[in-house]
Amino acid sequence: MEELIWARRIRAFRKLKGYTQEGFSKELGISVSVLGEIERGNRKPSDELIASVANTLGVTVDDLTTIK
Repeated sequence: MEELIWARRIRAFRKLKGYTQEGFSKELGISVSVLGEIERGNRKPSDELIASVANTLGVTVDDLTTIK
C-alpha cells in the first residue's frame, strides 16, 4: 500500500510541475522504465531517490507521503 501512496503523489506532482516521464527521469538520472515502475506502485523508491524527487519537484518529502 505504501508504494501506491508514493506512486500517486510522485505522478501527481510530476504532472503539476509540467514534467513528462522522460524529462523527469532524465533530471533524476534514472531510466523511464524505473520511473514508470515507481509511478505504477510496482517499485518502492530508495530514500535517496525520494529526496531527489522532492528536491527536483520543489516539495518536501512529507508532501510526497501525506495524503491530504
